[in-house]
Amino acid sequence: MANPIALTRVEPPLAIDDLLRDHPWPDVGAGRRLEWLWTIDVALPPAELWPLVSDVSRLNRALGNPEMQFREVDGVRYGSGRYNGVPHEWREVPWEWVANRWFTFSRIYSRGGMRALYAIHRLEPLGADGTRLYVYFGVIPRHALLVPALRWSFAALGRAYRRQVPRLATRLAALPLPALLVTPGTVRPEATERLRALAAELRSRPVPRDLADRVIGLVEQGDDLDVCRLQVRALARRWSVDEGALLVTCLHATRVGLLELVWDVVCPHCRGVRESEIALDRIPTDGACKVCDVEFGTSEAVEVSFRAHPSLREITPRTYCSAEPATKAHVLVQRAVTAGATAAIDPVLTPGRYRLRLQGERAPAGYLEIAAADGAAPLTWRAATSLDEVAAPAGAPLTLVNDRAAPTTFVIEAAAPADLALRPGRLFSLQEFRDLFSEAFLGTDVQLAVGEQTLLFTDIVGSTAMYAQRGDPAAFVTVRDHFRVVFGLIAEHRGAVVKTIGDSAMGAFTDPADAVRCAEAIQRHFAPGAPVRLRVAINTGACIAVRLNAKLDYFGNAVNLAARLQGLVEAGQIVVAASTAATPAVAAILAARGAEQMAVELRGIAGQVTAHRWTIP
Repeated sequence: MANPIALTRVEPPLAIDDLLRDHPWPDVGAGRRLEWLWTIDVALPPAELWPLVSDVSRLNRALGNPEMQFREVDGVRYGSGRYNGVPHEWREVPWEWVANRWFTFSRIYSRGGMRALYAIHRLEPLGADGTRLYVYFGVIPRHALLVPALRWSFAALGRAYRRQVPRLATRLAALPLPALLVTPGTVRPEATERLRALAAELRSRPVPRDLADRVIGLVEQGDDLDVCRLQVRALARRWSVDEGALLVTCLHATRVGLLELVWDVVCPHCRGVRESEIALDRIPTDGACKVCDVEFGTSEAVEVSFRAHPSLREITPRTYCSAEPATKAHVLVQRAVTAGATAAIDPVLTPGRYRLRLQGERAPAGYLEIAAADGAAPLTWRAATSLDEVAAPAGAPLTLVNDRAAPTTFVIEAAAPADLALRPGRLFSLQEFRDLFSEAFLGTDVQLAVGEQTLLFTDIVGSTAMYAQRGDPAAFVTVRDHFRVVFGLIAEHRGAVVKTIGDSAMGAFTDPADAVRCAEAIQRHFAPGAPVRLRVAINTGACIAVRLNAKLDYFGNAVNLAARLQGLVEAGQIVVAASTAATPAVAAILAARGAEQMAVELRGIAGQVTAHRWTIP
């Protein structure tokens, strides 16, 4: 990589007045200002430098800034920390940003050497592959006697920025975030022997040895900022390992006492964790986020994470800054506009669908579809008018118009669900979870949306006649033995057994193709001449998880249709609904088998149902 500070300057850098013209001081009080502006040129494009600069908590730690503590009261965030031995306390004003462009934050102090602080970080393209980073800090001193100390402190901070940002940018190509900013932690001194014993137990379990070692190492030396909330999907991506295998390893690590399994209630807007429970039956039915000023049901707001067991590691989140852009990566724009004012922004939005939202309102103001074609057609978003569905080319400028009587914060966020979130449905359709955590169940009033699941029903053909011919004891043994085979095949194909109903079994899969392959394996095992013959029906759809007889069960139209489809097949046959057949991998299987397509009416199901049926010889 080129020297990050040896770039050709394509234009003179902005002065403080120029920067403040675009990012004026917020209303945080009057007084004499002390101001600093540092300009740092690096050989990275803005989109690659943004994750480093916007993760201010980790960056502050790298810069040598002290740890901060935050608490939330009635939706307002208050912070505290010690700077040069002097305690400071402040109220955090909500941050504003346009991803890959700039962010600003301000603080109003009730204690310490300042009355107010305002900061701007702005990224400007520099040539084809570079960025000019502007870092502005302005403060209003509490007393004139404190001015020399403030000048000294911020001069030191400027030197740290100029030294660390180019160094980190150079290393970023070889060691991507967040590993670049990881600082090793330590186990409690009194827990060293316990960790050694638990590590040995995990290595003895049926999990990949390399993943067991990595999880053990994470608990032993992982960054304090990481071990308090481990997200399996993000961790698997960082380590370049199989997500399913890592999830199973973490479940076993939880069982032996290295980790805790946590159910997080996440705000659907800011996606911040509002509550965390280690017992599934303690999840509340309703949640609230005072920061976003919304209330919500928790059925679709629960995510699964892990954390180092508190007997081994301190699990109090350590914070060096609010770092809001980094903690809300799905939010591309957050911009406050005063009543009657307008603001022009130039967001960097890749082709896709985005949700337009006004902070404090649960319903979206509209949706924005960004097309792949470039263009400069401007778009105007008025706070008092719903946009519904609008389209714009990539690169289109946006004007925010607050035609309301009060200040309004405009938010543009990715409309797709968080792709790194681990949803409960992923666990509930995993046989290892049901085996290892058989005591886990929902509260009696809680229903969790588990998203789209593929449900497989098996049923013994002619079971009534079998009981009559063989007698109850012998028939019972036959049914029990057949369940062992079915359960094993469901687990082998990455599914989970949800329940049995008489001599029928219900399994759940996250991948429809896994369910179909499992169905064929079942029918091949129970071929002509087997003690029993089976029929198999499969459907894919959204479900909710409920507590039934102290166990996790699925409920919904998708379950009902899967059960009804069994009436369309006989021994050795499989039937799948259209929703399952629509999956490309399943469609290929159906084409290879020459499956018969039919349109039928089923009792209790509205309208005609399209299904596909074939026989395993």
